[in-house]
Amino acid sequence: MLKTLKIFFLLSLVCPFLAFAQKDTSAFNIHCGSNTFNNRRFTTVVSTEAVLYAGSMIGLNSLWYANYPRSSFHFFNDNNEWQQMDKVGHMTTAYTTGRIGMELFKWSGVERKKAIWYGGALGWVYQGTIEVLDGFSSQWGFSWGDFGANTVGSMLFIGEELVWNEQRIVPKFSFHQTSYAQYRENELGSNLQENILKDYNGQTYWLSTNLSSFMNEENKFPKWLNLAVGYGAEGMTGAVFNPPFDKNGNSLPQFDRYRKFYLSLDADLTRIKTKSCFLKAVFKTIGFIKIPAPTLEFSEKGIKGYLLYF
Repeated sequence: MLKTLKIFFLLSLVCPFLAFAQKDTSAFNIHCGSNTFNNRRFTTVVSTEAVLYAGSMIGLNSLWYANYPRSSFHFFNDNNEWQQMDKVGHMTTAYTTGRIGMELFKWSGVERKKAIWYGGALGWVYQGTIEVLDGFSSQWGFSWGDFGANTVGSMLFIGEELVWNEQRIVPKFSFHQTSYAQYRENELGSNLQENILKDYNGQTYWLSTNLSSFMNEENKFPKWLNLAVGYGAEGMTGAVFNPPFDKNGNSLPQFDRYRKFYLSLDADLTRIKTKSCFLKAVFKTIGFIKIPAPTLEFSEKGIKGYLLYF
């Protein structure tokens, strides 16, 4: 549920950006941002973000936290869960939300550095609020691990933008369905939509690096071609260990829990040349998705190759 709301917020955040980009392209410069401060756009962005933020927090409180006892503020150490896949997910979500947040402020004509800091911190603020709510719930607690991962994601985006004036190393996400969810559907999801959000066995997180951006401007290397390193894990039917029985008392098969690392090609869609500001907005919006490509997997099980890895 928590992950669902975070991703819903992340995707909903870009709706006004795409809608206005499609209707009002004449006011955009080459980067699809306004040349001057546009009060109407700024008001739209701020009010939409405020409504989404307040609405999701109210919904989260009534649909989730209200079902569990309250407590005094406390901490909870979940750093040993899910082979740290959830922490990498926190980092990626904070980074992606920050990137979209900056683009929205740039679209409004906000001065560049302010857009970087205000927009870049959006994911950190949003996810940090959820951590505080967790801290007052007896079921969970404030997780320093989650908070740290959120901070790393936001600062990675802000740092790259301030140092390079562009994003050269981009956290990305990919997913494929696995056979593990069938054994614990309540924990890993019962359909594709739930699997994407809950089954860490099928999730892969990437750092996609644009090689051309580290070369001189005259290089002939394809501007859009990236090299990506990925991280995943497999064999998990529980957070810390695999339970021997399901909720009905039936025996569950036991799997080896292990980490996986990947090396793959990728594409930076934002570097594809197009005169359409709407397409540029779309490329930036879906830029957090890793493009399926030939991939090498490295793990304790050995080396495996994929013609296309999702």
